[in-house]
Amino acid sequence: MLQKLKSTYSDKKIFLTGHTGFKGAWLLKILSMLGANVKGFALAPENEFDLYHLLKGDSMCDSVIADLRDRNALKKAVIDFAPDFIFHLAAQPLVRLSYESPSETFEVNAIGTANLLDAVRLLDKQCQIILITTDKVYHNHEWVYPYRENDRLGGYDPYSASKACAELVIDSYRNSFFNSIHYSNHKKAIAVARAGNVIGGGDWAKDRLIPDIVRALAKDETILIRNPMSVRPWQHVLEPLFGYLLLGLKLEQQPIDFSQAYNFGPNSDNTLPVFEMVQLAINAWGSGNYEIVEDKNQPHEAGLLKLDISKVIAEMNWKPNMNAVESVEQTIDWYKIFHNSPSMIVAYTEEQIIKFSNG
Repeated sequence: MLQKLKSTYSDKKIFLTGHTGFKGAWLLKILSMLGANVKGFALAPENEFDLYHLLKGDSMCDSVIADLRDRNALKKAVIDFAPDFIFHLAAQPLVRLSYESPSETFEVNAIGTANLLDAVRLLDKQCQIILITTDKVYHNHEWVYPYRENDRLGGYDPYSASKACAELVIDSYRNSFFNSIHYSNHKKAIAVARAGNVIGGGDWAKDRLIPDIVRALAKDETILIRNPMSVRPWQHVLEPLFGYLLLGLKLEQQPIDFSQAYNFGPNSDNTLPVFEMVQLAINAWGSGNYEIVEDKNQPHEAGLLKLDISKVIAEMNWKPNMNAVESVEQTIDWYKIFHNSPSMIVAYTEEQIIKFSNG
């Protein structure tokens, strides 16, 4: 897969928002291995243990530290760089934080996306744009049926609603300014990727399952879980990232056909409840225990969410490489390396990427 993608991305100019974040740092590393010329645009990493610092991110890109809400800075960065591809990952990505900062979440996720597409309007060249939203954009009835790309969008919490708003922004810009009918004039192809719950090494976010598990296991403490029966489409971070890159390749080859939305998630039998994921992590670590914590005052979080990935399988020949056990094992192995031999983390991250790429 790396060789296949290298023919598309080697020496190409890639504008990557959110490059200092968890998924962004992984994608930056892959793009570096593909020989791409990357310009990043994101907030500064929060601490020295962020994956971006661990992977020596500054050596892999021209890094612009700025906020998506700074319209002028974003416009200047895009126009000056004149990218061949844009991968938009920057966001306020946390459900529980969105309850604490709802208006900021809407500003970053919806208006930030509009600011980026405004900059693209001024770009006088062909460009493929891959905009990353989330599996939580769907109006969630919490039924057993997996959501398809043409299902109704919505959102209970501010995070989910802000991402659904971002999708409306994208659809409006695509129709108004980048309509496929006039592709020969504007030469902009815009696709949306909706990924399931992503796990992987280097995620330190608060109130995310795997980081909370690892923090407890590393201190030999009991893992506290809030919603043991909540079901999510868990997948290793490399699954959707290689999917995004494949989508970019398809956009370059057939820009009109692939300017649409795609779900990236696990096979249906790997959509698991939280308590099973916790047990898998304990097994992979080799020790540990958990306790269920009930808090009647905690904010609402969806109890059941599944994704239908039949479209991306049929149209892009993309499919998950790993099952849930393998995804958790790969993730926990990364954290073990970090805790036991931190100097090996760059090499081990590359090793995981190459192993995944080879299938």
